[in-house]
Amino acid sequence: MSITNGTLFMPSVLIFIGIPGLETVQCWIGIPFCAMYIIALIGNSLLLIIIKSEPSLHEPMYIFLAMLGATDIALSTSIVPKMLGIFWFHLPESYFDACLFQMWLIHTFQGIESGVLLAMALDRYIAICYPLRHATIFTRQLVTHIRIGVTLRPAILVIPCLLLIKFHLKLYRTRLISHTYCEHMALVKLATEDVYINKFYGLLGAFIVGGLDFILTTLSYIQIFITVFHLPQKEARLKAFNTCIPHICVFFQFYLLAFFSFFTHRSGSYIPSYIHITLSNLYLLVPPFLNPFVYGMKTKHIRDKVVKMFCSKDQA
Repeated sequence: MSITNGTLFMPSVLIFIGIPGLETVQCWIGIPFCAMYIIALIGNSLLLIIIKSEPSLHEPMYIFLAMLGATDIALSTSIVPKMLGIFWFHLPESYFDACLFQMWLIHTFQGIESGVLLAMALDRYIAICYPLRHATIFTRQLVTHIRIGVTLRPAILVIPCLLLIKFHLKLYRTRLISHTYCEHMALVKLATEDVYINKFYGLLGAFIVGGLDFILTTLSYIQIFITVFHLPQKEARLKAFNTCIPHICVFFQFYLLAFFSFFTHRSGSYIPSYIHITLSNLYLLVPPFLNPFVYGMKTKHIRDKVVKMFCSKDQA
């Protein structure tokens, strides 16, 4: 690394502290995180296998669910191996460019997950509010375009964040990052230059992806609830609600953890760093861990397929 102005430098290697204040127990913290990761891999892989192998599940809702499962696998995989390397194997170093690549992966998959949740909400909105037009609106071509758009939007929006860090920020106070992974604000805070543009674009990108998705998803469900409450039969209302319950659960767990992580990370000294870093990890690991259980237990087609799969194995 090149030293500049005595104590300021451009680091070629960064060192992740992990969870500040909990260094002595990080090896134990890694155990539940690792268990959540393994369960997330198994559960989401099982979802993908079931949806791919069952022709009756090749519908927009389940196609988006498969995309959500694949995103959960990719998101947790971009975080946990490095985290466990810090906790268990004392491997805190990371090349600066490798850190930026991990940042791109994490924030891209976060954005994809947010977009998939919005797509699933819109699918339920059309299915409940305009049931006779659902098949003509959500065509295979539209679903393909949505999947491409949901993927490209965050992948492209995150790139300026990386370029601003790479070419705008040249001097850093330290190469120690108080985190378990390369997070945008955790890295930007180490710089000595004016980081206003970095913070502004970070907030703008978060709003364009997460903020707008949250607003549109909420509006979709408000309209869904209005439509459901006007249904004349109680059985029809219950059936409509049951089709939305899994997605509502996933939606709330994703955004509640996201908001807690977002605000605690920007609360400075008011909240201990180990709290917001732990929340940041849970925000990215809990949804991939819980989503297969939520959809497996609450979605009848998937639940029946899982039961059939394991029962046939037992009989064999």
